[in-house]
Amino acid sequence: MKTTEMLSEDNQLYYYKHYLSTRNGAGLSKSKGSRIGFDSTQWRAVKKFIMLTSNQNVPVFLIDPLILELINKNFEQVKNTSQGSISQCTFFCVPRDFTAFALQYHLWKNEEGWFRIAENMGFQCLKIESKDPRLDGIDSLSGTEIPLHYICKLAAHAIHLVVFHERSGNYLWHGHLRLKEHIDRKFVPFRKLQFGRYPGAFDRPELQQVTVDGLEVLIPKDPMHFVEEVPHSRFIECRYKEARAFFQQYLDDNTVEAMAFRKSAKELLQLAAKTLNKLGVPFWLSSGTCLGWYRQCNIIPYSKDVDLGIFIQDYKSDIILAFQDAGLPLKHKFGKVEDSLELSFQGKDDVKLDIFFFYEETDHMWNGGTQAKTGKKFKYLFPKFTLCWTEFVDMKVHVPCETLEYIEANYVAHVCNTSSLRGQGGGSLEARSSRPAWPT
Repeated sequence: MKTTEMLSEDNQLYYYKHYLSTRNGAGLSKSKGSRIGFDSTQWRAVKKFIMLTSNQNVPVFLIDPLILELINKNFEQVKNTSQGSISQCTFFCVPRDFTAFALQYHLWKNEEGWFRIAENMGFQCLKIESKDPRLDGIDSLSGTEIPLHYICKLAAHAIHLVVFHERSGNYLWHGHLRLKEHIDRKFVPFRKLQFGRYPGAFDRPELQQVTVDGLEVLIPKDPMHFVEEVPHSRFIECRYKEARAFFQQYLDDNTVEAMAFRKSAKELLQLAAKTLNKLGVPFWLSSGTCLGWYRQCNIIPYSKDVDLGIFIQDYKSDIILAFQDAGLPLKHKFGKVEDSLELSFQGKDDVKLDIFFFYEETDHMWNGGTQAKTGKKFKYLFPKFTLCWTEFVDMKVHVPCETLEYIEANYVAHVCNTSSLRGQGGGSLEARSSRPAWPT
């Protein structure tokens, strides 16, 4: 079975081949869209939608990946075009079922009024709501409903309005477009939507106004950065209910020492993220840090370190120097880049940062370990995994999407069985020596 991300990429490829490829006549001078002209169903729906949102001060911006990619390829022409100065419809006239826009919910002042006016203008609108995950927590689970998606259909074309919400890590989040029982599945071809198959997280885009096919629209200032985020935007929430059940059985450690460690570990994680982001090196929570997120939505207070994973292909030669410049001296270096690399940096207050580099084989992934006393090397095997965004200690960070399988591979059965990983057990579960190992 294909993953959701793969389906999204296949969908984009389908549209590219059928609507945007050179073989099918796409191009500024002789695009399929330009032959249709300004009377196309798509252009008229977009024009009416922009007119509606402009009159109602609804701050929407274009996020449609295929149109943004076309704009980016022909940006000089778009930048030098003024309203009403073009004779051909190039972008919004490309045949398609949807055009995707977004808005930041905290900037929206008149949601209900806009909805009624849209229907008065001839749109048939569907509103998708769900519970607000930002108000969920260990101690309080909220039932507040928030809007996640609007789909407004005009004739044969639909506008998909994705509602972005602010999260505490200074990023934007949108929810899953989950259809409730009463919703007509034939209202639009939902399977072709490019947003909403799963929740998504995005950097907050800086916007700019441009004229596209005679219409003034806001787009991300760096269109391709946004487009490149789309297939990697999948977001998974911390399991608050399971974490609460865990703490009902095993009391949380709120001693002064535990609180001090969590504070130091959070600061170290923030510094590591800042350093790696500056280098352009993607990373994820690994080992005990990943377990803390999965099992109790927090840092395990007795773990004494912060654990990150990095794919070896993302390694950069200046990574050690970058951490040293950030005030984190190298404590240990095991292995080589081509085999079993592992780095350890010393943070303040005796909190250590361990970085494990992962290598990919045909049917599995692995990272290396070296026994300090003997120099003997080990391979720690993992099933293949992909990365999802999550929120952890007020940060947007990656975790393996297949989190449970990843954690189970990280710890040996006699130390930690599946039931304890699911929030029914206790004990320290982050010792590397406890993992199943195969000598190299």
